Amino acid sequence: MFLLFTVACGMLYAVYLSTYHDRKFWFSTRQELEREITFQEGSGLYYYYYKHMLTAPSFERGFYELTLDNKTVSGQTINIVERLSLYPELITSFIYRVTSSQDFVEPIYFYVGAVFGLQAIYVTALFVCSWVMSGTWVAGMLAVAWYVINRPDTTKVDHAIPLRENWALPYFSCQVVALTGFLSNNISSATEMFCYLTMSATTFTFLLVWEHSHYVLFIQGLCLFLLDSFDLLPPRKVTQSLLNKGVYLSSLFLAYLFQFQNPTLLSSPLLSLLIGSMLFSVFLLQQNMKVGPLVARVMKLFLHFHLVFTTGITFSYLVKKLIPVSDSDFILKFLEVKFGLNTTTDFVTNFLLCQESFQTPGQDLFLRLTQASVLPFYFLVLGICLLSTLQTIYRRLSGQPMKTNLRLEDGRIGEQPEVIYHVFHTLLFGGLALLMKYLWTPYVCMFTAFGVCSPELWMTVFKWLKLKSIHPVVLSLILSTAVPTIIGFSLWREYCPRVLAELADLQEFYDPDTVELVNWIRSQAPVAAVFAGSPQLLGTVKLCSGSAVTSLPLYSDINLLRRTEDTYQVYAMRSAEDIYKTLTSQKTNYVIIEESICNELSLNKGCRIKDLLDIANGHVVYDKGEIYSFSKHGRFCQEIKLNYSPYTNYFTRVFWNRSYHVYKVNSVISFQY
Repeated sequence: MFLLFTVACGMLYAVYLSTYHDRKFWFSTRQELEREITFQEGSGLYYYYYKHMLTAPSFERGFYELTLDNKTVSGQTINIVERLSLYPELITSFIYRVTSSQDFVEPIYFYVGAVFGLQAIYVTALFVCSWVMSGTWVAGMLAVAWYVINRPDTTKVDHAIPLRENWALPYFSCQVVALTGFLSNNISSATEMFCYLTMSATTFTFLLVWEHSHYVLFIQGLCLFLLDSFDLLPPRKVTQSLLNKGVYLSSLFLAYLFQFQNPTLLSSPLLSLLIGSMLFSVFLLQQNMKVGPLVARVMKLFLHFHLVFTTGITFSYLVKKLIPVSDSDFILKFLEVKFGLNTTTDFVTNFLLCQESFQTPGQDLFLRLTQASVLPFYFLVLGICLLSTLQTIYRRLSGQPMKTNLRLEDGRIGEQPEVIYHVFHTLLFGGLALLMKYLWTPYVCMFTAFGVCSPELWMTVFKWLKLKSIHPVVLSLILSTAVPTIIGFSLWREYCPRVLAELADLQEFYDPDTVELVNWIRSQAPVAAVFAGSPQLLGTVKLCSGSAVTSLPLYSDINLLRRTEDTYQVYAMRSAEDIYKTLTSQKTNYVIIEESICNELSLNKGCRIKDLLDIANGHVVYDKGEIYSFSKHGRFCQEIKLNYSPYTNYFTRVFWNRSYHVYKVNSVISFQY
């Protein structure tokens, strides 16, 4: 029964995603070029390298060409596998080759199907995690229902399939399930070993396929560090906490090797935390911290935190001095501005802050979660579990032993190690939601579903209330069935028609201007031409034409971001000569100017590209609280369309439509007046 429900949830969600995607983009009826353009936010760039691996004479030859790629970024030879974390494309293309899938499925369908399959695993993992913690399959079904209903806030797979997080987060969800099982008290040694091996494999894979994964694992490592420091693990689990650290260390080491000695992993906060905590575990200082009266243990705990974090920060500082990491100072500056500790006029920092992925979720997110009944029950479940966890911490600091054979009538949900972990997990990842809501929202659905379906949660409340009129065990069992049933019925009644209508709705997605632009590039531009433009558009240009570009839609590489800033100067108030020098320094042959950026109308004026450039270039004047742009030069993207000197001396328009104007960068300057 368990296996049946698990597989059914995953398969149904994969079918749902595939159907919705085809209805939204008319995917099955499009030509190849139009299908590729549906990969939005510049994510199609990743698919280009999947195509490259399939057209290469051999897998080995294709891999070698990607490690020494001089056809992507103009004037640079880079290891594109390391720069873009292309292991998903390498593995998918390898499977496509060895299984001879070209005989029965097109490459793009195989690629999209692989992502949808991983999303099915993602949902399955949430289902299993909620079931394991609550003991009932109803919790798993409720978690999946909430995940699907809140899909705009739980995943980006709808419109940007190749993004790295769409490949990586399913592995992280499997790792969380394995860790949940590993922390449970009532599992056999064989199951424990299976969970440990699963954790090892998924942690390594997660690190391998996403450049930001070590930050996520650092937050998870903090949760486990708090569990160990507050002595919330049974004696048998304490000795195994070193195994958890071993999983992280071995995974970091292997990922470091597979990512071509990536120095970012050596200076990562995860490794610093592991070094600091393991030093105290090895020298048994942590065991001495867990004895003595309450006041002494609290003081030892604060000292322990201070020493561990001081050691970790010192280790990170030394690593950065020995192995310079180019983006370390930039990340710190970005976080300072993000959390209001500093201000800056730097274009790259402000540009990243304006990206949707890094913006603080607005009230509409919490409104949607409330309408779907997730948020009210989430706060209820979190409040009960957190209060019970605090009681457990107080008892442990007071010297009371940890109970391992808990019964329902004990009413101590906060003494279950896996529940305590998820309390810390949802709190810390809630803070991370300020940067990326897609990491937090799925686990809100899972954690809430577990809570309302757990008899232990209701029993904990009745223990606090000292309920005697009705037998608390019976009432807790009734509520753990009745509450999710009522929630499930209300969700089915309200959202089932919406989901079915969504699948039946034939949406219209067609971008004829971009199709026309790409067809012109394919037919008219030289094969060796270099194009400049916005990163998102350049990702599409690279995917559909293979031409070299000046920058990439990659926001974790400071050097590429600086090149993006230089390219964006075509939307600033700069002279034709300045723009010409900038573009020629990047070996640009053609520059693409987008009407949507040049004439952007937005209520949030501070996040328009031209506003960010004016601020960074010092072309703003403040008057009575209002910001005005001012420069002796007109805005380049507007002035060049007027077709007069000196703009015609440096640039020649060769293509235009409603959305795009393409100008050739003259190799010989023509002085016409």
